[in-house]
Amino acid sequence: MKTCTILGTEIAVTTMEETVRYIEEHCEAWRGKYICVSNVHTTVTAYEDESYRKVQNGAAFALPDGKPLSLYSKKHGFLEAERVTGPDLMGELFARDNGLTHYFYGGSEATIRTLREKLPKEYPHLKIAGMVSPPYRPLTKEEDAAQVEAMNASGADIIWIGLGAPKQERYMFEHQGLTQGVMVGVGAGFDYYAGTIRRAPMWMQKLSLEWLYRLMQDPKRLFKRYFVTNFKFLRLTLGRGKKSRGEKKS
Repeated sequence: MKTCTILGTEIAVTTMEETVRYIEEHCEAWRGKYICVSNVHTTVTAYEDESYRKVQNGAAFALPDGKPLSLYSKKHGFLEAERVTGPDLMGELFARDNGLTHYFYGGSEATIRTLREKLPKEYPHLKIAGMVSPPYRPLTKEEDAAQVEAMNASGADIIWIGLGAPKQERYMFEHQGLTQGVMVGVGAGFDYYAGTIRRAPMWMQKLSLEWLYRLMQDPKRLFKRYFVTNFKFLRLTLGRGKKSRGEKKS
């Protein structure tokens, strides 16, 4: 899959259709690997933190969840680049009758209870292998090993990780090769499907204003994440020359 280097992070140049097909075709070979769903916040964080940049670039690929990332790719010669959001990717894979089984790790207990009730009704083809809301505190080695054992015993093909960035990406990096499914970090995706957080209206998504909608919902917690990092991204990327094209090996 082609990539565009954005502030040192290799962001996939793809479409939703290509991404879904790629995951279905490579799921077996990618067992134990992980997929990042990247945005402006994670990209700026990776630019400023070398260890986190290593995490992002260690993924099978990093998807452009944030529209500014796909727009950057278009501006730098990748005209086919499109935005691929975590929640939309979840919905596309949930709806497909492809035989893949899904495991959910993250979110609150209330969110998991709601997902357990809602998803089978809304997605009749969805095969759920398990759902777990881990403690918010750090796990002991024994607890962590037990969680991984449960994931693997479930036989899940795709393991959705909903711990929020950058925690979920670091989790996937540390657990690559230990899990037997493909891990995908989707941040607030669990909450969107449970209905505990509402997504921005489509017109705001198309105008790259989804971050503003979320900021208005939780300004105290998200001000630094969105307002500060968005302006950093603009400052760092404006005027940059064309980046070299890359090819990410699967």
